[in-house]
Amino acid sequence: MHTRNRDLLKTLSFAALHFCVAFTVAYALTGSVTVATGIGLIEPIANTVAFYFHERAWRRVDGRAAPRKNVPGMCCALHRAG
Repeated sequence: MHTRNRDLLKTLSFAALHFCVAFTVAYALTGSVTVATGIGLIEPIANTVAFYFHERAWRRVDGRAAPRKNVPGMCCALHRAG
């Protein structure tokens, strides 16, 4: 699956899970469906947007951290020196 599509699907599933958790915690603390719904919508939306960009940033970091080639290890360097 294309990386961007996978990131988007992963973000949407995270958003649904996050809404359920935020709503439940807010309802348990306030006892108000209205307040819990507001918190359950606003906080996860902000967090979901941040999560999407967090995933994209990590993908860039992973791409830059490619293993270096043609760099001898310590034992190879010692072997050549002797």
